[in-house]
Amino acid sequence: VRLVESGGGLVQPGGSLRLSCAASGITLHYHALGWFRQAPGKVREGVSCISSSDNSTYYTDSVKGRFTISRDSAENALYLQMNSLKPEDTAVYYCAAALQHERCTLNRPLYDSWGQGTQVTVSP
Repeated sequence: VRLVESGGGLVQPGGSLRLSCAASGITLHYHALGWFRQAPGKVREGVSCISSSDNSTYYTDSVKGRFTISRDSAENALYLQMNSLKPEDTAVYYCAAALQHERCTLNRPLYDSWGQGTQVTVSP
C-alpha cells in the first residue's frame, strides 16, 4: 500500500490549495479515508474524513466551511480543497486510509496506511 500526497506549497492568507493523494496497492473506494495535519511542536490532528459506504464526511471545527474532502474512485485518489487559508493552517498534511473501517473517523490509531506528507505554508 502506498499513498502519495501532492499539491502543498506556499500561499498567502485567504488563498486556496488543492491537495491530492494518489494510491497504489489499495482501492480507496472500500475504506474510510482521512486528512491529518501536524504543525511544528504539535500533535498530529485530524482535519477531515470520508466514509466509503455513503461518502459522508466530517470536518474538524477549525476548517468547517473552508475545506472540502472528496474522492475519485476512477482515479483512485483522495482530495482536499482548502479555501480561505489562514496562517494557523500551516502544517504538514497527510492522507491516510483505515483499512479495517468504512465509516468516517478522525481517530488516528484506526488508520493503517499513511502518506509521507506535503507541506502547506500560509504566510503573507
